[in-house]
Amino acid sequence: MSPEEEAVQILMEKGYDITTAESCTGGMIASTLINVSGISEIYREGYITYANEAKHKLLGVKEETLKAYGAVSEQTAYEMALGAAKAADAKVSLAVTGIAGPGGGTKEKPVGLVYIGCCIDGKVNVLRNLFQGDRLSVRKQATARALALLLECLKNEKQV
Repeated sequence: MSPEEEAVQILMEKGYDITTAESCTGGMIASTLINVSGISEIYREGYITYANEAKHKLLGVKEETLKAYGAVSEQTAYEMALGAAKAADAKVSLAVTGIAGPGGGTKEKPVGLVYIGCCIDGKVNVLRNLFQGDRLSVRKQATARALALLLECLKNEKQV
């Protein structure tokens, strides 16, 4: 079973719906999830918020956060994950922001730096990742890691 199939199965078993908010992956996470049969029962909607204005307008990422920390930051990924869940009225969200390259990197924020946020019922976990390779490779690695994080969060969720 693929990670996306396993994630969808767990989401369905728990009765959770999901949304995605993507920047550098440009819809790749949503596309991967939508490859799974039955996803229409739980996938709410997705956001591709490439521009800072879209992150703010659609997901409620604070302008202060974007100015202080930048679009590629733990804080922005956190607010993207929380904002996507709220905007879509979904129990679970997966958010990604990063630098896929080949340009755009700096010493502080190199190409391949990607932050992934997973939100379940208002609780957000954010992971910092540094991937290698060309633009497509970074996007694919970010998608795979996002799905792995989703699985980790679902499996480690405390039962109430």
